[in-house]
Amino acid sequence: MSDYYEILGVPRDASPEQIKKAYRRLAREHHPDVAGEGAGEDRFKEVSRAYEVLSNPEKRRMYDLGADPSSPGGGMGGGFGFQDIFETFFGAAAGQSAQRGPIPRARRGQDALVRLDVDLAEATFGAHREVHVDTAVLCPTCSGSCCRPGTSPRTCDACGGRGSVQRVARSFLGQVMTSQPCAACHGFGTVIPEPCPECSGEGRVRSRRTLEVDIPAGVDTGTRIKLTGQGEVGPAGGPAGDVYLEIRERKHDTFVRRGDDLHCTLEVPMTAAALGTMLTLETLDGPREVDLRPGTQPAQVVTLKGLGVGRLHVGGRGDLHVHVDVRVPTDLDDEQVDLLRRLAMARDEERPDTRLAASHSGVFSKLREKLAGR
Repeated sequence: MSDYYEILGVPRDASPEQIKKAYRRLAREHHPDVAGEGAGEDRFKEVSRAYEVLSNPEKRRMYDLGADPSSPGGGMGGGFGFQDIFETFFGAAAGQSAQRGPIPRARRGQDALVRLDVDLAEATFGAHREVHVDTAVLCPTCSGSCCRPGTSPRTCDACGGRGSVQRVARSFLGQVMTSQPCAACHGFGTVIPEPCPECSGEGRVRSRRTLEVDIPAGVDTGTRIKLTGQGEVGPAGGPAGDVYLEIRERKHDTFVRRGDDLHCTLEVPMTAAALGTMLTLETLDGPREVDLRPGTQPAQVVTLKGLGVGRLHVGGRGDLHVHVDVRVPTDLDDEQVDLLRRLAMARDEERPDTRLAASHSGVFSKLREKLAGR
């Protein structure tokens, strides 16, 4: 009894994939059209017989028990067939192409990306907007059938509705049947004898649609809102794609956004910063009072809780940070100059001692650290 494992050059515990790989390599090497008649043909039959047994689990089990289940003529049966040979020389894709059916005429429409500009108030509180989109909609004349009203698609005469046609090609195995998409119906299996005059047989037309959109509070530049099924209708009335709204937030004249917080700068006179005062600030929520304590320093920050931007998905709002900018007067009259000099004398600051501040304590560094959230 022949040693089929040795013929294929695989160990006795070889996996089915190893056996199949070894067979394909040897079949290509010893096929009569490659190796020639005589020894090459005998070797090819021997390899085929070994693969016939070892590729079939039941026959392999019998062989391992000492029996030779192969047929006397070494015919190809059980786990071996024409498909294996076809895949060996042409690849799996070629074997699968003949099994493909007609292509559906109706296909899903494409998605659309629309950029939507919003102002800071809309991003803070949310908003309801109308968005105009130029897209493909279902043809009102044929309702997606692609045909003139009163007509219908007809089965393709060239392929008989299969969507593909078969061709006979010659190879070293002899004549091989291949399959190709039908050129007459483009693989659909049907033809449109009288296309719809409205959509020219597309099943859809271009139109402008108005979409109602709820913008949630907290959106920011780059946020995308998905409108499922609001995109273009597919060919032949296929399912509609989606619309993605990409938010782009406009800059505000007063407030700067940092995440969910808002920042603004409030200019106050030097005297107000020194003595303290109550000021009114116009916020996105209306006028709010800002309490400046006596001795307020330049770049000091007053935080108004809950007056920032809405937090997307989690609820609540950020804060409003008011940065104080102390305005030093430059147009003093003689009386005001005298008053300031008298104040300097009273505070013993006529010739104040100068000292360098630490590198991290300057006005601008404090402002920069505050904006960075440190």
